[in-house]
Amino acid sequence: MNNIHSYPLNDDDYGDEFIVDTYQQNTPSKFPFPNMATRVNKPLNSYIKSSKVVNDVIHGHMEIPNYILEFVDTEQFQRLRDLKQIGTTNFVFPCANHTRFEHSLGVSHLAGKYIEKIKASQPELEITQDELKFVRIAGLCHDLGHGPYSHSFESWVQSTGRKFHHETMSIKMLEWLIDEHGLEYSTDDIKYISNLITGTRQGKERNFIYDIVANHRNSVDVDKFDYLARDSYYLGRSIVCDFTRLMEFSRVIDDEICYCSKEIYNLYELFHTRYSLHKIVYTHKVGKAIEFMISDAFSEADHFLGISDQIEDPREYINLTDSLLKRIETSKEPQLAKSREIIKNIRNRNLYKFVDEILVGSAQKIPDDFAKEIAKEGNGLVPEDIIVHRLKLNYAFKDKDPVQQTHFYTRYDNTKKFQISKEQTSQLIPNQFQEERIRIFCRNKEKFENVQLAFRKILNNYDISPNPSFTASPFKQQPQNE
Repeated sequence: MNNIHSYPLNDDDYGDEFIVDTYQQNTPSKFPFPNMATRVNKPLNSYIKSSKVVNDVIHGHMEIPNYILEFVDTEQFQRLRDLKQIGTTNFVFPCANHTRFEHSLGVSHLAGKYIEKIKASQPELEITQDELKFVRIAGLCHDLGHGPYSHSFESWVQSTGRKFHHETMSIKMLEWLIDEHGLEYSTDDIKYISNLITGTRQGKERNFIYDIVANHRNSVDVDKFDYLARDSYYLGRSIVCDFTRLMEFSRVIDDEICYCSKEIYNLYELFHTRYSLHKIVYTHKVGKAIEFMISDAFSEADHFLGISDQIEDPREYINLTDSLLKRIETSKEPQLAKSREIIKNIRNRNLYKFVDEILVGSAQKIPDDFAKEIAKEGNGLVPEDIIVHRLKLNYAFKDKDPVQQTHFYTRYDNTKKFQISKEQTSQLIPNQFQEERIRIFCRNKEKFENVQLAFRKILNNYDISPNPSFTASPFKQQPQNE
């Protein structure tokens, strides 16, 4: 009679490792215990490990199957260890040192748990093993295309006039990874995984599967579940929304993932958490100032290092990580002198100066050449002194309420879906779901007050009042002679 036993192996880079094998009962007198199991035919080290277990600070012990490890143990995926998850925010919140590597493992884990939960609770959907597998791979590889300091790099490339989206590069990196390591996936398989990464639906059936990793229907997906929880943990912030409940109290109705009606406020908490992190953390004015400085350093180095020329070929792009900053900083080439000076200023905390910030109403239009207008109004200013940052903060669905794009069911009838208006939920839910802010930064601290004075004069032309929270530096008293 065969029994299944789990035997621990040695620890390695990933954590505790387990294999599951088949043994036969054998009780001859030479064994010290009557039920000692002996291995059949093969020695211990010849057995193929079915999975590894990683202990994660957010999700606990995550079992990683071999087909995922085939992707993890590659240079394309290991590169994510050198990309900080929240970019330049680490310069302001020093404990936020986590990377895209562990985030991607977490998204893959949640994607697997989510689709397995749906498969177990709704067998009539006939979810296949390939679908289980491809959803996990998509969760794992969705961020392969991020560059140095993540979204900061994407913004910099677009500022050069080039088209670049990290999702597109993720697909290029995925295709190269599969080809480079001879993984057995067909062209159709790769296309399907790519569509799961981008959330691009194909056909009119089984669209619910595309909502798990990148949900364009209402923006509720496992990518958001992981980064909100993970970022909050490393930032030392508490998180109110409970994504585990959202996964548990959900089911597929009419090819759409729907949620139990009692979870509606949990969904609003999810999006409010995202808004709060963007407002307080991700767009922190000092973090953004450093982001602009790094962008300027990249611009000054681009003509010599050809950074923007490496965004087409994944074989070149793989070398672009956060280490690019150190590559410039430790260089000796005279062509990189300006970039080195900018990075030195970052190290010495001699940063670009935040000047002012206003909320812009939907009817108020700020021109694209606003920096020129400020410089023209000011004394001794040029447009290059001024950075105009247009910031839009929302609930991840532009100016719409994402919960109103979501369907629900009741505990008493889980076969019918319906919508719930926010008026039926709470009177304290906002009526507007996007705000636009204009922020002004100055590259030269000495011109800070001139920039603010010019900016506030111009605001009168647009019938906008300045924010009283932000004022010019207080008058510096001269030391009195004794």
